[in-house]
This record gives sequence, structure tokens and C-alpha cells, in this order.
Amino acid sequence: MERNRRPSENGGLWKAMLVIFLVAAIIGVAVTVVQVRRQNQAEERLEQLAESVRAREETQTTSAETSEAVKEDPPQETPAARETEEDPLRVLEEMGIPIPEKEIDFAQLQEEVNPDIYAWIYIPDTQIDYPVLQHPTDNLYYLEYNLDGSRGYPGCIYTEDYNEKDFSDPNTVIYGHNMKNGTMFAGLHKFEDSEYFEEHPYVYIYTEEKLFVYEIFTAYESGNEHILYNNDFTSEYVYAKYLENLFSMRAMNCNRKENVTVTTENRIVTLSTCVANKSDRRYLVQGVLLNED
Repeated sequence: MERNRRPSENGGLWKAMLVIFLVAAIIGVAVTVVQVRRQNQAEERLEQLAESVRAREETQTTSAETSEAVKEDPPQETPAARETEEDPLRVLEEMGIPIPEKEIDFAQLQEEVNPDIYAWIYIPDTQIDYPVLQHPTDNLYYLEYNLDGSRGYPGCIYTEDYNEKDFSDPNTVIYGHNMKNGTMFAGLHKFEDSEYFEEHPYVYIYTEEKLFVYEIFTAYESGNEHILYNNDFTSEYVYAKYLENLFSMRAMNCNRKENVTVTTENRIVTLSTCVANKSDRRYLVQGVLLNED
């Protein structure tokens, strides 16, 4: 018959277990602190980039206003010369679409911040004012990694290599986390409100070559199926069916502009983020490109 352990033996065992528990707890707290610090640093870096762009934007606007104030009457141009030099965004301005001017030095961003930065996305009246990245080999890299290569939240705003980086595809899908503090793509959920949806119609995407202006035409909760993997948008038939399904959707949480027409001749952008407490759901905001080539 096995003898009962003496009280001293039982006490030693409990002490050892307590020590193990305390060490595990300390390690857990330390890991959490490091993760939070990294997240804060990553978010601060993104905010600094956005602030630097805004500062250059304000400087550019002030310089332009000063130049306009001191400028003498310019020489008269012929209609042909005016047509040649006409601002490609003039048509949008004539339609009453505001054009936020941002001076973004992509060469500097790529050299000093991250070489995978190739665009910048901006939605007025949200915190969405971020660089857009695409990793050359790993489509999911920026889901888990920050601008500086550290792992963890908030990640980056990114696209996958299913899409070209010149926004020439029928449907460009851009991803971002739904952060609890309202950063990254959390602002997309503001479009769940129908009034907000109507009052904030545009998405602006800047590249080194061009500013792309999209009019938002729908916002809704969707499943988590991979849009680009499951739809061959190079097929006009597939693209047509996809658009048909979008405009026939009658979900209660769907906002849509019935007066906006989107055909297979148009290019669209899809902004995708998570839905809180629903791992199998996504919230999508989609816009149609207004300044087609």
C-alpha cells in the first residue's frame, strides 16, 4: 500500500506549482505589454506619415495661393494649347467633385519607410488616410506585419498580387483590419449608417502617376469568401453576373445608390474589413471609378 505523502512534500509541490503559475503569468503580461507597445508604435508611425502628407498638402496649397496672388497676367493661350495642358481632373471639378490635393513623395516613402508602398488611400471624415502596400511574394504578409516588419496589429492596408498595382483591374480589393480604436479600416463601418453613406460619397487613391477617384455605390456585410480567387473578372460574363448580384442584393444592412450605374466597362474598388465577433463575415464598401482613362 502506497504511503500518504507527508505534509512537507505536499507543501513543496504546491509551492512549485505556484512558482510555475507566477512565472507563466509574468511572461504572459510581458508578452502583452510588448505587443501593445509595438501596436502603439506602429499606429503612431502611420499617423506620423499621414501628418507629414497633410503638412505637405497645406504647404502646397499655401504656396499655390501665394503664387496666384503675385502672378501677373499670363500670356494668352490658344484653345489648342489649353486643351493640351488641361488638368486631367478638370472634368471631375466641373462635376462638383472636390479634389483633395496631397503631395505624396512615393520615392521617399519607398526608400525611407517601406519599398512595398505603391499607393495612398484617403476617405474624408474618417481615419482612413494610409499608404497601401503589396508584398511581392506573400499575399497575407501585411495582414500580420507592420510597416517596419514587426509582427502584430495593426498590420497595413494592402492588396494581393491578384491585382495589378496600377488599378487597371475590373475589381481592385483592398484589405485592412477593423481596429477597436477606430484606426485602419474600422472607419468603413461608418457606412452602415444610411445618412453617413449618402454624405460621404468618394474614395481617393493616389499613386505616383495618377489620382483615382471612386464614387461609393454600395456598402454591406458579406461572407468571407475570397472575392478575387472565386471570380475571374477577366471574363466579362463573370464580371456582369457579379455586378448583377450586387445590385439585386436586398440585405437589410445594405446601403446602395440606385442612381449609380456600374457596367462591365467600369472599374471598381472593394474595401474589405472584418466584422466584430463574426469571424466568417466581412464588411465591404465599393466604389466605381469616375475618371476612367
